[in-house]
Amino acid sequence: MKWDGQGSSRRLFVFAPIAYYLSMPNTFPAEISTFTDLRSGRVVRQLTNHKGHSHHLYFTNPGWFDQGRRLLFGSDRGNRTNLYSVDLETGAITQHTDADMPGAPKETTFQFASLNPLRPEAYFWRGQDLLGIDLHTNRERLLYRAPDHFFVSMTNVTADGLAVCSVLFADLTRQFPTDLLNGYVGFEDYWAAQPDSRVIWVPLDGGAVRTPWQEKTWIGHINTCPTQPHLLSFCHEGPWKKVDNRIWGLDLNTGRTWMIRRKGAGEEIGHEYWYADGIHIGYHGLTAAGNVFGRVKYDDTQRQEVAIPQHTGHIPHIYSNDFGLIVDDAGKFVRLWKFNGQSFDGPRVLCEHRSSMHSQKVHVHPRFTVDGTKVIYTSDRNGYGQVYEVEVGNWGDLPGF
Repeated sequence: MKWDGQGSSRRLFVFAPIAYYLSMPNTFPAEISTFTDLRSGRVVRQLTNHKGHSHHLYFTNPGWFDQGRRLLFGSDRGNRTNLYSVDLETGAITQHTDADMPGAPKETTFQFASLNPLRPEAYFWRGQDLLGIDLHTNRERLLYRAPDHFFVSMTNVTADGLAVCSVLFADLTRQFPTDLLNGYVGFEDYWAAQPDSRVIWVPLDGGAVRTPWQEKTWIGHINTCPTQPHLLSFCHEGPWKKVDNRIWGLDLNTGRTWMIRRKGAGEEIGHEYWYADGIHIGYHGLTAAGNVFGRVKYDDTQRQEVAIPQHTGHIPHIYSNDFGLIVDDAGKFVRLWKFNGQSFDGPRVLCEHRSSMHSQKVHVHPRFTVDGTKVIYTSDRNGYGQVYEVEVGNWGDLPGF
Protein backbone atom coordinates (compact mmCIF):
# COMPACT_ATOMS: atom_id res chain seq x y z
CA MET A 1 0.00 0.00 0.00
CA LYS A 2 1.11 3.59 -0.49
CA TRP A 3 0.02 7.11 0.29
CA ASP A 4 -0.80 9.58 -2.48
CA GLY A 5 -1.55 13.24 -1.79
CA GLN A 6 -1.38 15.36 1.33
CA GLY A 7 -3.57 16.59 4.16
CA SER A 8 -7.31 15.92 4.28
CA SER A 9 -7.38 14.80 0.63
CA ARG A 10 -4.89 12.00 1.27
CA ARG A 11 -5.79 8.70 -0.39
CA LEU A 12 -4.72 5.21 0.53
CA PHE A 13 -4.41 2.65 -2.25
CA VAL A 14 -4.63 -0.95 -1.08
CA PHE A 15 -2.95 -3.52 -3.27
CA ALA A 16 -4.08 -6.54 -1.23
CA PRO A 17 -6.21 -8.87 -3.37
CA ILE A 18 -9.93 -9.03 -2.82
CA ALA A 19 -10.65 -12.21 -0.87
CA TYR A 20 -13.90 -14.16 -1.02
CA TYR A 21 -15.10 -16.76 1.45
CA LEU A 22 -18.21 -18.85 1.08
CA SER A 23 -19.84 -20.89 3.80
CA MET A 24 -23.23 -22.53 3.87
CA PRO A 25 -25.61 -20.88 6.34
CA ASN A 26 -25.99 -22.74 9.62
CA THR A 27 -29.45 -22.44 11.14
CA PHE A 28 -30.51 -23.14 14.69
CA PRO A 29 -33.86 -23.53 16.44
CA ALA A 30 -35.58 -20.58 18.06
CA GLU A 31 -34.41 -19.57 21.52
CA ILE A 32 -37.23 -17.09 22.17
CA SER A 33 -38.93 -16.98 25.55
CA THR A 34 -41.10 -14.34 27.21
CA PHE A 35 -41.63 -13.04 30.70
CA THR A 36 -43.63 -10.30 32.34
CA ASP A 37 -41.57 -7.49 33.80
CA LEU A 38 -42.34 -7.24 37.51
CA ARG A 39 -42.14 -3.44 37.59
CA SER A 40 -43.98 -2.37 34.43
CA GLY A 41 -46.09 -5.39 33.53
CA ARG A 42 -44.75 -5.28 29.97
CA VAL A 43 -44.14 -8.60 28.23
CA VAL A 44 -40.42 -8.87 27.37
CA ARG A 45 -39.22 -11.17 24.60
CA GLN A 46 -35.81 -12.73 25.12
CA LEU A 47 -34.54 -13.34 21.59
CA THR A 48 -31.39 -15.34 22.46
CA ASN A 49 -30.63 -17.93 25.11
CA HIS A 50 -27.11 -19.37 24.98
CA LYS A 51 -24.38 -20.02 27.54
CA GLY A 52 -22.17 -17.35 26.00
CA HIS A 53 -22.68 -13.63 25.52
CA SER A 54 -24.91 -12.33 22.73
CA HIS A 55 -25.47 -8.65 21.94
CA HIS A 56 -27.11 -6.45 19.35
CA LEU A 57 -25.14 -3.87 17.37
CA TYR A 58 -24.06 -0.62 18.99
CA PHE A 59 -27.08 1.57 19.67
CA THR A 60 -26.24 4.06 16.88
CA ASN A 61 -26.19 1.27 14.27
CA PRO A 62 -29.53 -0.26 13.23
CA GLY A 63 -29.36 -4.05 12.91
CA TRP A 64 -32.63 -4.84 11.14
CA PHE A 65 -32.66 -6.16 7.58
CA ASP A 66 -34.83 -8.27 5.25
CA GLN A 67 -37.54 -5.59 5.46
CA GLY A 68 -37.24 -5.55 9.24
CA ARG A 69 -37.87 -9.26 9.63
CA ARG A 70 -34.38 -10.13 10.87
CA LEU A 71 -32.04 -8.64 13.47
CA LEU A 72 -28.24 -8.97 13.47
CA PHE A 73 -26.38 -9.86 16.66
CA GLY A 74 -22.92 -10.99 17.71
CA SER A 75 -22.58 -14.10 19.83
CA ASP A 76 -19.92 -16.20 21.56
CA ARG A 77 -20.85 -19.73 20.56
CA GLY A 78 -18.54 -22.71 20.29
CA ASN A 79 -15.87 -20.65 22.08
CA ARG A 80 -15.74 -18.24 19.12
CA THR A 81 -17.34 -14.89 18.36
CA ASN A 82 -19.40 -14.75 15.16
CA LEU A 83 -22.21 -12.83 13.48
CA TYR A 84 -25.76 -14.19 13.58
CA SER A 85 -29.27 -13.01 12.87
CA VAL A 86 -32.63 -13.91 14.36
CA ASP A 87 -35.95 -14.13 12.53
CA LEU A 88 -38.15 -11.91 14.68
CA GLU A 89 -41.30 -13.87 13.84
CA THR A 90 -40.15 -17.48 14.08
CA GLY A 91 -37.08 -17.01 16.28
CA ALA A 92 -34.91 -19.13 13.97
CA ILE A 93 -31.24 -18.17 14.15
CA THR A 94 -28.85 -18.04 11.20
CA GLN A 95 -25.06 -18.04 11.51
CA HIS A 96 -23.41 -15.70 9.00
CA THR A 97 -19.67 -15.92 9.78
CA ASP A 98 -17.53 -18.90 10.70
CA ALA A 99 -14.30 -17.60 12.20
CA ASP A 100 -13.27 -15.90 15.43
CA MET A 101 -12.35 -12.42 16.54
CA PRO A 102 -8.78 -11.82 17.70
CA GLY A 103 -8.10 -11.35 21.39
CA ALA A 104 -6.47 -8.44 23.18
CA PRO A 105 -4.88 -6.09 22.37
CA LYS A 106 -6.32 -6.21 18.81
CA GLU A 107 -9.73 -7.41 19.92
CA THR A 108 -12.59 -6.41 17.65
CA THR A 109 -16.31 -6.75 18.16
CA PHE A 110 -19.51 -7.05 16.16
CA GLN A 111 -20.78 -4.05 18.09
CA PHE A 112 -18.69 -2.13 15.52
CA ALA A 113 -20.65 -3.74 12.65
CA SER A 114 -23.02 -1.81 10.39
CA LEU A 115 -25.63 -2.53 7.73
CA ASN A 116 -25.93 -1.17 4.22
CA PRO A 117 -29.24 0.72 4.04
CA LEU A 118 -29.81 -0.29 0.40
CA ARG A 119 -28.64 -3.88 0.08
CA PRO A 120 -28.38 -6.95 2.34
CA GLU A 121 -24.73 -6.52 3.23
CA ALA A 122 -23.01 -5.86 6.56
CA TYR A 123 -19.51 -4.59 7.38
CA PHE A 124 -17.24 -5.38 10.29
CA TRP A 125 -13.63 -5.55 11.42
CA ARG A 126 -12.00 -8.91 12.03
CA GLY A 127 -8.71 -7.76 13.47
CA GLN A 128 -7.13 -5.43 10.91
CA ASP A 129 -9.37 -6.63 8.06
CA LEU A 130 -12.46 -4.63 7.13
CA LEU A 131 -14.89 -7.11 5.58
CA GLY A 132 -18.22 -7.00 3.83
CA ILE A 133 -20.60 -9.93 3.99
CA ASP A 134 -23.60 -10.74 1.82
CA LEU A 135 -26.25 -11.72 4.35
CA HIS A 136 -28.03 -14.00 1.87
CA THR A 137 -25.03 -16.04 0.69
CA ASN A 138 -22.64 -15.43 3.61
CA ARG A 139 -19.93 -14.56 1.09
CA GLU A 140 -17.27 -12.34 2.63
CA ARG A 141 -15.00 -9.93 0.78
CA LEU A 142 -12.00 -7.98 1.98
CA LEU A 143 -12.51 -4.25 1.55
CA TYR A 144 -9.44 -2.85 3.30
CA ARG A 145 -6.61 -3.85 5.62
CA ALA A 146 -5.63 -1.42 8.37
CA PRO A 147 -1.93 -0.87 9.09
CA ASP A 148 -0.68 -2.99 12.01
CA HIS A 149 0.25 0.05 14.10
CA PHE A 150 -3.37 1.22 14.33
CA PHE A 151 -6.44 0.17 16.28
CA VAL A 152 -9.79 0.12 14.51
CA SER A 153 -13.21 1.26 15.66
CA MET A 154 -16.85 1.81 14.64
CA THR A 155 -18.10 1.29 11.09
CA ASN A 156 -20.99 3.24 9.52
CA VAL A 157 -22.34 3.20 5.96
CA THR A 158 -23.08 6.34 3.96
CA ALA A 159 -26.74 7.06 3.20
CA ASP A 160 -26.32 6.22 -0.49
CA GLY A 161 -24.96 2.76 0.39
CA LEU A 162 -21.78 3.32 -1.65
CA ALA A 163 -19.12 3.45 1.07
CA VAL A 164 -18.38 2.36 4.60
CA CYS A 165 -16.62 4.76 6.97
CA SER A 166 -14.55 3.94 10.02
CA VAL A 167 -11.85 5.23 12.36
CA LEU A 168 -8.21 4.27 12.87
CA PHE A 169 -6.18 5.45 15.85
CA ALA A 170 -2.58 4.74 16.79
CA ASP A 171 -1.78 1.60 18.78
CA LEU A 172 -0.16 2.91 21.99
CA THR A 173 -0.13 -0.36 23.95
CA ARG A 174 3.65 -0.16 24.33
CA GLN A 175 3.26 3.12 26.21
CA PHE A 176 0.61 2.13 28.78
CA PRO A 177 -1.82 -0.74 29.55
CA THR A 178 -5.07 -0.69 27.58
CA ASP A 179 -8.28 -2.70 27.52
CA LEU A 180 -10.81 -0.26 26.13
CA LEU A 181 -13.58 -2.81 25.56
CA ASN A 182 -13.47 -4.21 29.09
CA GLY A 183 -13.46 -1.55 31.76
CA TYR A 184 -12.04 1.37 29.76
CA VAL A 185 -8.49 0.56 30.90
CA GLY A 186 -6.20 3.23 29.44
CA PHE A 187 -9.12 5.50 28.52
CA GLU A 188 -7.77 8.71 30.05
CA ASP A 189 -4.21 7.85 29.01
CA TYR A 190 -5.34 7.62 25.40
CA TRP A 191 -7.05 10.98 25.58
CA ALA A 192 -3.94 12.61 27.08
CA ALA A 193 -1.61 11.01 24.49
CA GLN A 194 -3.42 12.62 21.53
CA PRO A 195 -2.90 9.67 19.18
CA ASP A 196 -2.77 9.93 15.41
CA SER A 197 -6.41 9.35 14.36
CA ARG A 198 -7.96 9.03 10.92
CA VAL A 199 -11.46 8.86 9.47
CA ILE A 200 -11.45 6.57 6.45
CA TRP A 201 -13.93 6.30 3.56
CA VAL A 202 -13.90 2.88 1.87
CA PRO A 203 -15.78 2.45 -1.44
CA LEU A 204 -17.78 -0.75 -1.62
CA ASP A 205 -17.49 -1.41 -5.34
CA GLY A 206 -13.83 -0.68 -5.99
CA GLY A 207 -11.66 2.41 -6.02
CA ALA A 208 -9.29 4.25 -3.71
CA VAL A 209 -9.77 4.43 0.04
CA ARG A 210 -9.81 8.07 1.15
CA THR A 211 -8.80 9.68 4.42
CA PRO A 212 -10.99 12.78 4.55
CA TRP A 213 -9.81 13.69 8.05
CA GLN A 214 -6.70 13.09 10.15
CA GLU A 215 -5.53 14.76 13.37
CA LYS A 216 -3.49 14.30 16.52
CA THR A 217 -6.54 13.92 18.77
CA TRP A 218 -8.22 10.69 19.79
CA ILE A 219 -11.22 10.20 17.52
CA GLY A 220 -13.86 7.82 18.82
CA HIS A 221 -17.28 7.00 17.44
CA ILE A 222 -18.33 8.10 13.97
CA ASN A 223 -21.96 8.31 12.86
CA THR A 224 -22.84 8.72 9.20
CA CYS A 225 -25.90 10.84 8.46
CA PRO A 226 -28.86 8.57 7.58
CA THR A 227 -30.09 10.84 4.75
CA GLN A 228 -27.11 12.86 3.43
CA PRO A 229 -24.22 10.74 2.07
CA HIS A 230 -21.57 13.45 2.42
CA LEU A 231 -22.08 14.07 6.15
CA LEU A 232 -20.93 12.32 9.28
CA SER A 233 -20.31 13.22 12.89
CA PHE A 234 -17.33 12.09 14.90
CA CYS A 235 -16.29 12.64 18.48
CA HIS A 236 -13.17 13.66 20.29
CA GLU A 237 -12.97 10.75 22.67
CA GLY A 238 -11.99 11.00 26.31
CA PRO A 239 -13.41 12.24 29.62
CA TRP A 240 -16.38 14.39 28.69
CA LYS A 241 -15.36 17.22 31.00
CA LYS A 242 -11.79 17.33 29.65
CA VAL A 243 -12.19 17.00 25.87
CA ASP A 244 -11.98 20.26 23.92
CA ASN A 245 -15.29 19.58 22.17
CA ARG A 246 -17.06 16.25 22.00
CA ILE A 247 -19.17 16.40 18.81
CA TRP A 248 -17.77 17.37 15.39
CA GLY A 249 -19.14 17.41 11.87
CA LEU A 250 -17.25 16.31 8.76
CA ASP A 251 -18.05 16.93 5.10
CA LEU A 252 -16.72 13.81 3.37
CA ASN A 253 -16.50 15.60 0.02
CA THR A 254 -14.43 18.60 1.11
CA GLY A 255 -12.75 17.46 4.34
CA ARG A 256 -14.20 20.46 6.21
CA THR A 257 -14.82 19.93 9.93
CA TRP A 258 -16.70 22.02 12.48
CA MET A 259 -17.78 21.90 16.11
CA ILE A 260 -21.32 20.75 16.86
CA ARG A 261 -22.83 21.82 20.18
CA ARG A 262 -19.85 23.92 21.29
CA LYS A 263 -18.86 22.89 24.79
CA GLY A 264 -18.69 25.46 27.57
CA ALA A 265 -16.38 25.42 30.57
CA GLY A 266 -17.14 22.55 32.93
CA GLU A 267 -19.82 21.06 30.69
CA GLU A 268 -20.10 17.36 29.87
CA ILE A 269 -21.73 16.40 26.56
CA GLY A 270 -21.92 13.00 24.90
CA HIS A 271 -23.72 9.87 23.62
CA GLU A 272 -24.54 11.72 20.42
CA TYR A 273 -26.57 10.13 17.61
CA TRP A 274 -28.43 11.22 14.47
CA TYR A 275 -32.19 11.59 14.42
CA ALA A 276 -34.03 9.74 11.65
CA ASP A 277 -34.48 13.03 9.76
CA GLY A 278 -30.72 13.25 9.10
CA ILE A 279 -30.87 16.93 10.08
CA HIS A 280 -30.64 16.90 13.87
CA ILE A 281 -28.30 15.24 16.35
CA GLY A 282 -29.42 14.16 19.80
CA TYR A 283 -27.26 14.06 22.93
CA HIS A 284 -27.34 14.53 26.67
CA GLY A 285 -25.05 16.04 29.24
CA LEU A 286 -24.41 18.21 32.23
CA THR A 287 -24.57 22.01 31.86
CA ALA A 288 -25.11 25.03 34.09
CA ALA A 289 -28.83 24.27 33.80
CA GLY A 290 -28.25 20.79 35.19
CA ASN A 291 -28.72 17.50 33.38
CA VAL A 292 -30.19 18.03 29.92
CA PHE A 293 -31.47 16.26 26.85
CA GLY A 294 -30.50 18.19 23.77
CA ARG A 295 -30.83 18.36 20.02
CA VAL A 296 -28.99 20.51 17.51
CA LYS A 297 -28.93 20.85 13.74
CA TYR A 298 -25.82 19.38 12.13
CA ASP A 299 -24.53 22.89 11.25
CA ASP A 300 -24.56 23.80 14.97
CA THR A 301 -27.75 25.89 14.79
CA GLN A 302 -31.22 25.36 16.27
CA ARG A 303 -29.92 24.12 19.61
CA GLN A 304 -32.60 23.09 22.08
CA GLU A 305 -31.82 21.77 25.54
CA VAL A 306 -34.29 20.74 28.21
CA ALA A 307 -33.31 20.17 31.83
CA ILE A 308 -34.24 16.82 33.37
CA PRO A 309 -33.99 15.50 36.94
CA GLN A 310 -31.13 13.11 37.63
CA HIS A 311 -32.17 10.06 39.60
CA THR A 312 -28.96 8.04 39.51
CA GLY A 313 -25.21 8.47 39.35
CA HIS A 314 -24.98 6.25 36.25
CA ILE A 315 -24.44 8.18 32.99
CA PRO A 316 -27.08 6.54 30.80
CA HIS A 317 -27.00 5.81 27.11
CA ILE A 318 -29.91 7.52 25.42
CA TYR A 319 -31.52 7.12 22.02
CA SER A 320 -34.51 8.49 20.16
CA ASN A 321 -35.84 8.67 16.62
CA ASP A 322 -36.81 12.29 17.30
CA PHE A 323 -37.24 14.58 20.29
CA GLY A 324 -40.68 13.19 21.18
CA LEU A 325 -39.71 10.04 23.10
CA ILE A 326 -36.31 9.18 24.55
CA VAL A 327 -35.13 5.86 25.98
CA ASP A 328 -32.30 5.49 28.49
CA ASP A 329 -30.71 2.73 30.58
CA ALA A 330 -30.07 4.55 33.86
CA GLY A 331 -29.45 2.39 36.90
CA LYS A 332 -31.04 -1.03 36.46
CA PHE A 333 -33.97 0.10 34.33
CA VAL A 334 -34.86 0.87 30.73
CA ARG A 335 -36.78 4.15 31.03
CA LEU A 336 -38.81 6.40 28.73
CA TRP A 337 -39.07 10.20 28.72
CA LYS A 338 -41.83 11.99 26.81
CA PHE A 339 -41.53 15.56 25.52
CA ASN A 340 -44.63 17.67 26.10
CA GLY A 341 -43.49 20.64 24.04
CA GLN A 342 -41.75 22.44 26.90
CA SER A 343 -40.30 19.81 29.23
CA PHE A 344 -39.91 16.06 29.54
CA ASP A 345 -42.45 14.03 31.47
CA GLY A 346 -41.15 11.01 33.28
CA PRO A 347 -39.13 8.98 33.40
CA ARG A 348 -41.36 5.94 33.33
CA VAL A 349 -40.10 2.39 33.61
CA LEU A 350 -40.39 0.24 30.49
CA CYS A 351 -38.67 -2.73 32.12
CA GLU A 352 -35.88 -3.71 34.50
CA HIS A 353 -32.70 -4.68 32.63
CA ARG A 354 -30.48 -5.57 35.63
CA SER A 355 -27.36 -5.69 33.46
CA SER A 356 -23.93 -5.60 35.11
CA MET A 357 -22.51 -3.48 32.24
CA HIS A 358 -19.14 -4.95 33.18
CA SER A 359 -17.89 -4.88 29.59
CA GLN A 360 -19.07 -3.39 26.30
CA LYS A 361 -20.62 -6.73 25.31
CA VAL A 362 -23.20 -6.46 28.07
CA HIS A 363 -23.86 -2.73 28.00
CA VAL A 364 -27.60 -2.25 27.64
CA HIS A 365 -27.46 0.16 24.64
CA PRO A 366 -31.26 0.47 24.26
CA ARG A 367 -32.66 1.78 20.99
CA PHE A 368 -36.05 2.08 19.33
CA THR A 369 -37.05 0.11 16.29
CA VAL A 370 -37.39 2.17 13.12
CA ASP A 371 -41.12 2.58 13.67
CA GLY A 372 -40.64 3.44 17.34
CA THR A 373 -42.98 0.73 18.61
CA LYS A 374 -40.36 -1.43 20.36
CA VAL A 375 -37.05 -1.18 22.19
CA ILE A 376 -34.21 -3.69 21.90
CA TYR A 377 -31.46 -3.98 24.49
CA THR A 378 -28.78 -6.33 25.83
CA SER A 379 -28.50 -7.59 29.40
CA ASP A 380 -26.66 -10.26 31.37
CA ARG A 381 -29.45 -10.34 33.97
CA ASN A 382 -29.22 -14.15 34.08
CA GLY A 383 -25.44 -14.42 33.87
CA TYR A 384 -24.91 -14.26 30.10
CA GLY A 385 -25.54 -11.36 27.78
CA GLN A 386 -28.74 -11.89 25.80
CA VAL A 387 -30.78 -9.75 23.40
CA TYR A 388 -34.23 -8.58 24.48
CA GLU A 389 -37.18 -6.82 22.84
CA VAL A 390 -40.07 -5.03 24.54
CA GLU A 391 -43.05 -3.13 23.17
CA VAL A 392 -43.37 0.54 24.07
CA GLY A 393 -47.15 0.45 24.19
CA ASN A 394 -49.04 3.25 25.92
CA TRP A 395 -46.56 5.49 27.70
CA GLY A 396 -49.23 6.58 30.18
CA ASP A 397 -49.68 3.02 31.43
CA LEU A 398 -46.08 2.72 32.59
CA PRO A 399 -45.13 3.21 36.26
CA GLY A 400 -43.05 6.17 37.36
CA PHE A 401 -39.42 5.78 38.32
